[in-house]
Amino acid sequence: MSSTGKSVGKVEVKLKWDPSPWSRPPHHLDIIATTYSADAPYGRPVYVVHYDSRSPDGTINMPRHSETGLGFGFVEVMVLELDRLAPSFTRVVVGVAIHQNPGPKTFGDLSNAGVLVVEGYQKLLEDDFSRLAESTATTVAEFTRDASGTWEFHAMIQGFDSDPVDFTAAMGSVRQP
Repeated sequence: MSSTGKSVGKVEVKLKWDPSPWSRPPHHLDIIATTYSADAPYGRPVYVVHYDSRSPDGTINMPRHSETGLGFGFVEVMVLELDRLAPSFTRVVVGVAIHQNPGPKTFGDLSNAGVLVVEGYQKLLEDDFSRLAESTATTVAEFTRDASGTWEFHAMIQGFDSDPVDFTAAMGSVRQP
């Protein structure tokens, strides 16, 4: 289920996956958000938010993080308060990357993986990554601000074959058709 062009304010991106078998190294996934300014909406990100950081103004943060997938349901959560972002930001891209040590690992190597994007109780996107079996990272959602200041949600499932660092640099260059 996805919506395109839906006005949004405060959004949660939730991630789940099953832990790796006991005899294997843990699967470690991360939600990553990149922010872009009005003068370079497809350029370099102004800042990046991931498990070890938050936005400078506190509008994007991760209240829940997992390095193993262990737990019930969605074990990693990122909160984006788009309606509080400074007017200089016009685009935010959110993605998911699989750590590659000791790699390589793809979405096809995971079981019960999935992402859910919600605003309150409204489901904006739900995906199980099944079409990304050969990918090591994916964009999930794009949020864009129009001239009136309204933020819109766009589903943006697109696979990448890169580690988290390279993915972070490339994920914002994707343009919606």
